[in-house]
Amino acid sequence: MRATPRLNFNCRHRIACEFKWFALEQAQAELLNWRGVGASVMEISHRDAEFIELADQAEADLRELMAIPAGYQVLFLQGGATQHFAQIPMNLATPDQSADYLITGAWGQKAAKEAATLMKVNVVADSAPYTSAPAYSDLVFSDDAAFVHLTPNETIHGVELFDLPKCKAPIVADMSSNILSRPINVADYGLIYAGAQKNIGPSGIVVMIVREDLLKRQPRKLPAILNYAKHADNKSMLNTPPTFGLYMAGLVFKWLKAQGGLTAMQAKNEAKANALYDYIDASGFYKNPVAKANRSCMNVPFVLPTAEMDKAFLTGAKQANMLGLKGHRDVGGMRASIYNATEKSAVDALISYMKDFAARA
Repeated sequence: MRATPRLNFNCRHRIACEFKWFALEQAQAELLNWRGVGASVMEISHRDAEFIELADQAEADLRELMAIPAGYQVLFLQGGATQHFAQIPMNLATPDQSADYLITGAWGQKAAKEAATLMKVNVVADSAPYTSAPAYSDLVFSDDAAFVHLTPNETIHGVELFDLPKCKAPIVADMSSNILSRPINVADYGLIYAGAQKNIGPSGIVVMIVREDLLKRQPRKLPAILNYAKHADNKSMLNTPPTFGLYMAGLVFKWLKAQGGLTAMQAKNEAKANALYDYIDASGFYKNPVAKANRSCMNVPFVLPTAEMDKAFLTGAKQANMLGLKGHRDVGGMRASIYNATEKSAVDALISYMKDFAARA
């Protein structure tokens, strides 16, 4: 019998919340005896034929979901996106080259800071205090940039980019918090990377989609473990990958296909976000600080009339079985992270609680 899950609106580890029962129940059933081999998927060698088949199928399903064209490699790497803030410059640029960074929130800011330890960074725009994105027509990109880095969805501030700037250099995108939330044209990007823990699976694995010509750059002498081309040559098996994370990612990819793919997910995500934003705007009590054109479909920050109300709001939310609504310490207020795993019913329940709290305040 399924346990009744709490509604968790936290920004991390959504795999463990009111998630895709298909994936979680299958993982539970197979935990001690995967595919009848008499051992867990975590126990078998990553070089066994069964596991290689699992990895190949996960890649094939991701390619189908995202319509990844020929000429792109898919890598399943260790670490989190933060590690690749540094590793991407190592693989794509020499120390003397520069890269353009478009900063629309805290994660873009951190990515630029890490890159600056390894190469020259040109900040084409920094839209602090991060309540909107800059107009692309106002931006000047470098003619000789090794790449252009941006963060399509900023979790902390709730700012999302729904289109791309025009620039000569390949676009590198940290899609940790909005990958698989809607269809994109992969061919518009040089490199896409994403920590898994928002829309893919457990933390500890990074999905990377990288154009093959970028893998050939080899601008620095690197240890093999840091070299993306070496990982591609070995089909992500240069060293032991996060085997359980890759297994769970594969289940999630199958779940997404069963839901109707990314077009269906986009419709669901927009319905959730629109319902919550519409209520906030009409409430006269709560406020969302983000310009409407840049409001995230994944992360919805909002503030109450006074900060003194925050504690009572969070206490009441916990009593109503709603977790993870506290905003990031850098911005305060509240934040509902409504990733792919979050059902519309959870958002409806949150709106109902918000209405009740406002009526009693």
